[in-house]
Amino acid sequence: MTEDLAVFDAARRAASEGRPVALCTIVRRKGSTPRGVGSRMLVDPERGLVGTVGGGCGEAQVIEAAHAVVATGVPRMVRVDLTEDLHSWSPAVCGGVFDVFVERV
Repeated sequence: MTEDLAVFDAARRAASEGRPVALCTIVRRKGSTPRGVGSRMLVDPERGLVGTVGGGCGEAQVIEAAHAVVATGVPRMVRVDLTEDLHSWSPAVCGGVFDVFVERV
């Protein structure tokens, strides 16, 4: 099963159980990023994650926003900036920026 199919299948299961979840989709990117436009992740507060928007601290930022979106129902755009100084604590700095649209489904 492809990753997108897994994300949509998890969303369908949550909907059939009456549980809201957050769909997170990369809608814009500039520079080097771990994932491309259209990559998706589903955040299910009861069952965890399906898919990925890149991992690491950037993905953690999106997950935090997703929990707030599930709670409030208000969608938001999350900007993940991976352009930190190359001498930062993380050797995995990609050098790009990407925007993730987070919506409750």
